[in-house]
Amino acid sequence: MPTTLARTEHSVARSLAETADPRDAPRRALEAIGQSLGWRFGAVWEPELDLLRCVEVWHAPGVDALEFEAASRALTLAAGEGLPGRVWRDAQPAWLADVLGDDNFPRREAAGRAGLRAAFCFPIRSARGVLGVIELYAGDVRRPDADLLATMSALGDQIGQALERRRDVESLQAKDARHRAMLEAALDCVVTMDHRGRVLEFNPAAERTFGYRASDVVGRDMADLIVPPSLRARHRAALGRFLETGSGSILDRRIDITGMRADGSEFPVELTITRIDVPGPPTFAGYLRDISRRKAAEVELHASRVRIVEAADEARRRLERDLHDGAQQRLVELALDLRMARDRLDDDPAETGELLDGALDVLKAATAELRELARGIHPAALTEGGLRAALDGLVTRSRVPARVTDVPERRFAAAVEATAYFVVAEALTNAARHADARSVEVAVVHAGERLGVEVRDDGRGGADPAAGSGLRGLADRVAALGGRLSLTSPPGGGTVLTVEIPCES
Repeated sequence: MPTTLARTEHSVARSLAETADPRDAPRRALEAIGQSLGWRFGAVWEPELDLLRCVEVWHAPGVDALEFEAASRALTLAAGEGLPGRVWRDAQPAWLADVLGDDNFPRREAAGRAGLRAAFCFPIRSARGVLGVIELYAGDVRRPDADLLATMSALGDQIGQALERRRDVESLQAKDARHRAMLEAALDCVVTMDHRGRVLEFNPAAERTFGYRASDVVGRDMADLIVPPSLRARHRAALGRFLETGSGSILDRRIDITGMRADGSEFPVELTITRIDVPGPPTFAGYLRDISRRKAAEVELHASRVRIVEAADEARRRLERDLHDGAQQRLVELALDLRMARDRLDDDPAETGELLDGALDVLKAATAELRELARGIHPAALTEGGLRAALDGLVTRSRVPARVTDVPERRFAAAVEATAYFVVAEALTNAARHADARSVEVAVVHAGERLGVEVRDDGRGGADPAAGSGLRGLADRVAALGGRLSLTSPPGGGTVLTVEIPCES
């Protein structure tokens, strides 16, 4: 028997050494033990939550144990239930001389039909506790063998330690794979650096943003690669202060700074630097994001606000000029005529009547001029009749033949309707002044929570939205409502002005 046990220990040790997958270790050990001892059937049980489940089986050639295997795989055992449950609970090996005589053996009938009688079970242990149990069955009744149980107990510890080591390796590999996958998939640049300022990692987002390949930058000084020359001294001084004092003013903060691409071009980036908690000298991770678009949007936003203020000032000056040069002069003339009529009321009734008739004409003209002036501020037709009436009025007065092909009948918020109206008005004016168009089509469509406006002409095209203040002013007006304006105007191909304005559905 000692020779058999030694052979069993050697067989199990060899199976563990040859097993690459830690999940396969218990099965290989089970097979090695069963074959070495000449027993008939074996099973591996592992805990799942608060129950044991059979996860692997082995049987000797020629043994018909299908029913017993099925019963084992279908069974779940609580702590203390059945032979595996008792070993799991006590963390000690156990022996049954005859399973058919044990009342705490749920698979007794299936074991009898499979010709299984004696059984022993031992725990698979590690520093973390019992990882599972292994049970084996013989075809005859056998008295407990203390030496065999002691050997199996020691083998259970070896299997558990090997399994734990392999699981730790597998866990580290999985963790490394997740880390690598996260770096690969990250939209932000991730650059790690050691305490000497050398690049350790350079993810694909960093490759795309800075124009380097990771294989070309790992091991090189990071400052020479992505820090502009004007900032390198500050970068190296900050690194030196951290290594000397252990503190840094920009760690764990989001800051806006300048980066440099492989071609030497500089661009704005958002940067966060953190220290990575790993053994050894300090290691740092930098998370960078190209914010060129954000900065450009901020510049454009500021410029649009300036343009809006300037446009409002210009509108006030134009209104003042129009009132002074037009309606105000007529009203002054009206006041003079009425004063003369009053002075001559008793002396010359006929001339007084002529003066009053003239005053009425002046008043009519002033009223018409004020109405036309008000149309430029907010059209009365838009207030009273909505988009359909206001746009019909615009195309009627257009110097280029124009028609409205589609427009919703419902009403929208005043700001939305006014924006749509002035978009069409500006487009009609441009078609008449600059496009040499022969016809214009206007369509307004309501879809979901957006109002779409399209003005299409058959003019000479080539319109440049940056060339004049009219379209820039429209773009600012549309942007103020959260909408967007686009212009398609190929030379010789006409012009299509499209606007989308958010509105309530």
